[in-house]
Amino acid sequence: MAAYPNPDGLEIHFAQLAGNDDLGDLWEAARAAGVKPGTIRVWVTRGKIEPVLDGEAGQYFHLPTIRRAAAGGAKYKPANPAANSRGPHTHAA
Repeated sequence: MAAYPNPDGLEIHFAQLAGNDDLGDLWEAARAAGVKPGTIRVWVTRGKIEPVLDGEAGQYFHLPTIRRAAAGGAKYKPANPAANSRGPHTHAA
C-alpha cells in the first residue's frame, strides 16, 4: 500500500470522460512534482506512490496524487543541507 494512494479506478475513468487529463507518464509526473524522473522511480520503489497503469507502454501516474506526494515532502530534512551530502568532503573539519 502506497503512502499516497491513487483514487478509485472508476473515479479516474469518469474524470477522464469529463475531460480531465489527470494521467501522465513518468516525465509528466516529474514535471508536475518539480523533481527529476529518477525521483519518481525512487518514490515508487519506496512505496510513496504507485502507478495507475503499468504495462508495455510504460507507467502512468495520477498527477494530482503526485502533486500531493511532492507537497508532503521528505520524512527527514536536516537543518544543515550540507549534512545530507555524502562523500569524503563531509568528514573534513
